[in-house]
Amino acid sequence: MTQTSSTDVIDILTSDHRDVTALIGEIWSVTDPMIRRDLTDTAISELVRHAVAEEMYVYPAMRKHLPDGEKSVEHDVKEHKELEQLMKRLEAADVTGAEFDATLRQLETVLADHVRDEEAEQFPELRRHIPREELVELAGKVETAKKLAPTRPHPGAPNNELFHKLVGPGVGLVDRLRDKLTGRATK
Repeated sequence: MTQTSSTDVIDILTSDHRDVTALIGEIWSVTDPMIRRDLTDTAISELVRHAVAEEMYVYPAMRKHLPDGEKSVEHDVKEHKELEQLMKRLEAADVTGAEFDATLRQLETVLADHVRDEEAEQFPELRRHIPREELVELAGKVETAKKLAPTRPHPGAPNNELFHKLVGPGVGLVDRLRDKLTGRATK
């Protein structure tokens, strides 16, 4: 989603959810192994960038502004870790094998729960507790973060703002270089 002056961070994150969910739907509908791999790599890349941007900018805002922000962030980070582990398994799995389908199904289930929590509970709370101007400002920060973020899952790395701001751009650069050298689809 391209940011406009009226686009806020919730609009961007919701659009990301729709895009990744649609990509997963496409993976299920395709049988060609090369196309399945490209779609999977693109979905992983988009999901990793989305999660990193949330951890850098949205979660600190949740902690600051929401009454149960710390608890919500802990829950979300736990789900991000689970998604990262599943994405790492998908990266290594043969797209024609049963393990791939089982792992994709697990990822789809965890992601659907995560999206439901955010869109039904957290996003409305963010809109209630954070001034519109700040939500629009966060949109710009999230879009910038997604451009610099890693494109591959790193389940062993910390899921926190400081790590992503200090180390994330370097990891992202290495990931994008690896993507280019291997011809991995990321968009």
